[in-house]
Amino acid sequence: MLEAVPGSKRGIFFVVAVFAIFMQAGLWSARKTAHEVFPDNSLIPKTPSLMGLIKGNARPTLKVHPIPKLMAEAETKFRNLLARQSKTLPQAVAEYKRRFGRDPPKGFDDWWKFIQDNGVLMVDEYNAIAEDLEPFWNLEPSEFKMRASLAGHLPSVEVVKVRNGEATAVNIKEGFDSKEGISARAQGFALMIDKFVDRLPDLDFPINAMAEGRVLVPWEHRKYPNLTEGVVAEQLSGQFPPDWRGEGNVWEAFRRTCEPGAPARRLFTSTRASSTGQQARLSQLTAQSDEFSFARGLQGNYSFCLNPWAHYNQGHFFSDWRTISALFPVFSPAKAPGYLDIRVPSHYYHGQTRRYTYGWDAINLELRPVDHMETPWEQKSDKIFWRGASTGGGSSPPGFAGQYQRHRLVRMGSDHSDTNRTILFADPPGSSTYVYQEVPIAKLNEEVMDVAFVKLVDTFNFPGGLRALVRDHRFDEHGVNLGDHWKHKYLVDIDGMGYSGRFFSFLESDSAVVKASVYREFFGEWIQPWLHYIPLSASYQEIYNIHAFFSGATKSTLKAANSTTLKQDVHLRKPVDGDRRLRRIARAGKQWKRTLGRRVDMEAYVYRLCLEYARLWSDDRDSMNFTL
Repeated sequence: MLEAVPGSKRGIFFVVAVFAIFMQAGLWSARKTAHEVFPDNSLIPKTPSLMGLIKGNARPTLKVHPIPKLMAEAETKFRNLLARQSKTLPQAVAEYKRRFGRDPPKGFDDWWKFIQDNGVLMVDEYNAIAEDLEPFWNLEPSEFKMRASLAGHLPSVEVVKVRNGEATAVNIKEGFDSKEGISARAQGFALMIDKFVDRLPDLDFPINAMAEGRVLVPWEHRKYPNLTEGVVAEQLSGQFPPDWRGEGNVWEAFRRTCEPGAPARRLFTSTRASSTGQQARLSQLTAQSDEFSFARGLQGNYSFCLNPWAHYNQGHFFSDWRTISALFPVFSPAKAPGYLDIRVPSHYYHGQTRRYTYGWDAINLELRPVDHMETPWEQKSDKIFWRGASTGGGSSPPGFAGQYQRHRLVRMGSDHSDTNRTILFADPPGSSTYVYQEVPIAKLNEEVMDVAFVKLVDTFNFPGGLRALVRDHRFDEHGVNLGDHWKHKYLVDIDGMGYSGRFFSFLESDSAVVKASVYREFFGEWIQPWLHYIPLSASYQEIYNIHAFFSGATKSTLKAANSTTLKQDVHLRKPVDGDRRLRRIARAGKQWKRTLGRRVDMEAYVYRLCLEYARLWSDDRDSMNFTL
């Protein structure tokens, strides 16, 4: 058949055939449901015809709500975690060897004494350190030491030098050690190691001065390290610009870290949403996310390699700051999946400041056990509260700010359209019968949400500019202090340009934290979602049903359902058990912060990290092992 077609037409048919194949392989994957975009959720059991029933005359019911089960499982899991921690040094050594297949690092006995003297509860859960340092075991000691020593020449990377038992934060970019213009992150790291620095050998710690992760090594370079030599030389040549300047972007650097067969490496799946139409479809998918899904934890293991379309919803993929494409040891406070930074506690968590520390008395410069602005639980608002600046990402490439995580939250909470949300609530309150009801989103937002921007940032990067930003998002002209948050039972904590530095202060308050994040931090193994905080999916859509479970149906929900409960007193409509459960989460978060999230717990983590790092630094790594 093909031979019968003239040459010019054969060419056209060939192009059409190739295009059709690409459409099937790449563009077809755009037909994803919102749940597939954010798959890390636990679904409430429901029938396939549920949405049809809601729109019909029948009102479906549910007898067992999933949240109590999630809370019970979380408490059991955390109790078991604490119970199985090693009680003696020999047990800790044996557990270390079982997990990592090697002896602990030299100085492990001194570290053990440090954690015992300071009542550190987590003594075995340091898998994050092993994971972060594992790639560097493939480097020879001399190569590792060279890269660690030279990493300070990279943009926005400073060095904490340990010499003769003392630590100093310096900038080495001008060829000499300068103490001028050192970031708070480098200074904070030097403070974290102060209690044990005299027990460390001479070392160089490259510290990321930015909140965003930095190290994105292409998959081929990780698989074949010899390919990296030229990249290392290029990035140390002094011609490595500090920002993208229109030449590439974080997403293009990130997708090269994926395996060659991953969707993110395919041309069409990684670029297809660049058009306005595709962005609109992505927004529509997000808006239709499953409202009856409840996240099981932070989405630190979410694969953007397998779900490239989801990257438009995360601002760190649009950061202006250039990433590092060779394997350098760079210490950062958090990292998203795919990054090879080495995690350390945030200086916001370890330090004591008015903006980030619960109970900090900025006048007397002292830490109080109860913040002077703390509000009794019974007097706290039942609304879901968030305030922040209209940031959340960069501008490389520009024009994507509308999909950043903060903008999506505020826009969702500012929605006064005619659309409905389906709410699951107990009717009557306190019963085990849960019903579904469609409720106008405008009414729900008035009753449930109190989210707003308090500062305008990068308005030029928002599609439509300042006018569109102000039109679609609520703004609170009155700025808020950290203490103003304690007036609310629900505190939303979401990513900004990087991780959120307010998480620890929120936990320590007597409020329940509702957290959504794609970032992985040092404490991930130590904390338990649904016990210490309420996890929130990246779409945020289930937040209304979280509120409905703990605080009960709102007036508009009962009105839409024509419920007889609407005629009862407001105090009778409020589920006592739900409020008690919410306060239990708030108190568990506070207890966690005061027993596992203390400054000394962070220091214990960094101490152990330093011992592992010193072994990698040594010319004779075997001599840096610890044996009983």
